[in-house]
Order: sequence, then C-alpha cells, then structure tokens
Amino acid sequence: MMIPIRCFSCGQVIADKWEEFNTKVNSQKADSDSTLTALGVNRYCCRRMLASHVDLIDEVINYSRK
Repeated sequence: MMIPIRCFSCGQVIADKWEEFNTKVNSQKADSDSTLTALGVNRYCCRRMLASHVDLIDEVINYSRK
C-alpha cells in the first residue's frame, strides 16, 4: 500500500526518503543503488524496503466504499 514509516528489521525511519528515491529512479532514470547510497540508506534491510516497495494505493482505492 503505502511505504512503511520505519524499516521492519532495524526500525530506522525510511518513509522520508521515499519521494526523493521514487523521483530519481523513475523520472530521472538514475541507478537505484547509487541513489540509495546518496540518500544515506546503507543497511541492506532498509535498502530492501525502498527498492522492493510497490505502491498499490491507486489500485486499492477503486475498491473502497464511496
């Protein structure tokens, strides 16, 4: 759905980095590895949270009650 506020494994705050990561990787076609390093995300668990996240809120909202 939406990006979790904290990493599930270590508890580091990662949600504040999502917008910049998403913009650089999708719009500017930057490498995700170098983008995560530039954002200061060094732990593998946190990198996993950002790199593997799929934003499904636009698809799920169609099934909500109006």
